[in-house]
Amino acid sequence: MAFDFKKEYKEFYLPKNKPDIVTVPVMNYVAVRGQGDPNQEGGEYQQAIGLLYGIAYTIKMSKKSDHRIEGFFDYVVPPLEGFWWQEGKEGIDYAHKENFRWISVIRLPDFVTREDLEWAKEEATKKKKKDFSKIEFFTYDEGLCVQCMHNGSYDDEPATVSLMHEYALQEGYVPDITDKRLHHEIYLSDARKTASEKLKTLIRHPIRKK
Repeated sequence: MAFDFKKEYKEFYLPKNKPDIVTVPVMNYVAVRGQGDPNQEGGEYQQAIGLLYGIAYTIKMSKKSDHRIEGFFDYVVPPLEGFWWQEGKEGIDYAHKENFRWISVIRLPDFVTREDLEWAKEEATKKKKKDFSKIEFFTYDEGLCVQCMHNGSYDDEPATVSLMHEYALQEGYVPDITDKRLHHEIYLSDARKTASEKLKTLIRHPIRKK
């Protein structure tokens, strides 16, 4: 049975439909940075997703190659995630998606090293005949956060974010979004195949004690 991060770490991927406080450990990701409207057909964001999955599956299928990763075990590729912000603005203005800056990521198992990622970039470049130079190894220490499962359209996220912040305040915390601690989304639905009202997105915001 392949290891499934969502099932093994439900507190980080499948919380209940109400806000809760969580301390997230340091995690490693394969990442692509970019900017612009994620809905733009064939735009930078959609291209980035293609690069991420190309590398994620190259690493997963390394077991069938000559490249041996120490400590490798079979696993389900974790869900797509994203860190989002807009320059010079607190929070997010959903009416101006063209101003988005983002780091799009997929979690890496802990056994994957920077050297393994460089091998995967070279392997994917040869096999897929694409440029994977934007891919990077990204380590993020998220720490203390409030999170909640959001059900529905991405444009309706502000209501869920308000609930999260209200809950954090009640528990003695305040939001702590900075240029290093970012609005974080984990996509548990495939937006290409799921009606917007049925989308499931985990939203996570950094917090600190009052």
